[in-house]
Amino acid sequence: MERNPLDQAQWDARREAAPFVLAAAAAEVALAVVSASHGWYLFRAGDWWVWLVVAAPAVILVIVFALGFGRLDLGGEQRRRVALVLLTSLVVSNLVGVSLVLGAVLGGHDGLTGGQLLMTAVVVLSVNVITFALVFWEVDCGGPIARAIAGNRANPDFWFPQDAIPAAVEDGWATRLTDYLYLSLTNSVAFSPTDTMPLSSRAKLFMGVESLIAAATVLIVAARAVNFVS
Repeated sequence: MERNPLDQAQWDARREAAPFVLAAAAAEVALAVVSASHGWYLFRAGDWWVWLVVAAPAVILVIVFALGFGRLDLGGEQRRRVALVLLTSLVVSNLVGVSLVLGAVLGGHDGLTGGQLLMTAVVVLSVNVITFALVFWEVDCGGPIARAIAGNRANPDFWFPQDAIPAAVEDGWATRLTDYLYLSLTNSVAFSPTDTMPLSSRAKLFMGVESLIAAATVLIVAARAVNFVS
């Protein structure tokens, strides 16, 4: 039985968004567990728990996506506000994670090992990609629910290759979270747009912030690696 557009958007949130956010939360929890077992710390011994605090917004978002917005007694605009607030907290938590690592490196933390730095950087970069994939997914054309109801890509924030060559795609093509995940990954690696272009000011702002976080993380690792070598 074919779902109506709203039910389909809610199903996509459970089937696609929830597992990605769960992966981000699991990565940060794993970092906390490994840090505790190996005695890794950023500023003082035993501060591994900060990664659990950083993971908290992702855990909350997993629950919201897993339950589905349809079970909340909220209107469409209110659902969107809830999603945007939670995604904003996810972005902020990732910025906090980068700031913690940057502070530890600039503070001359002599106990910061290569393994700790590498795992921390991988977790931060992975969470960064997932976080902004969700941001792009929620922002473009007013969000997944608005896209599903409209049935077309009206007033898009991003210009996908399929938008430029409609004859090359099947009828009824619609963006999925994987499209935004690829956009986020390539933007994080290249520090610039690749095959998908930002159209709106907010899309450019979000892509710029993601690139800055990724660049800062890479520079932290590179700078510390030079110290290890020397």
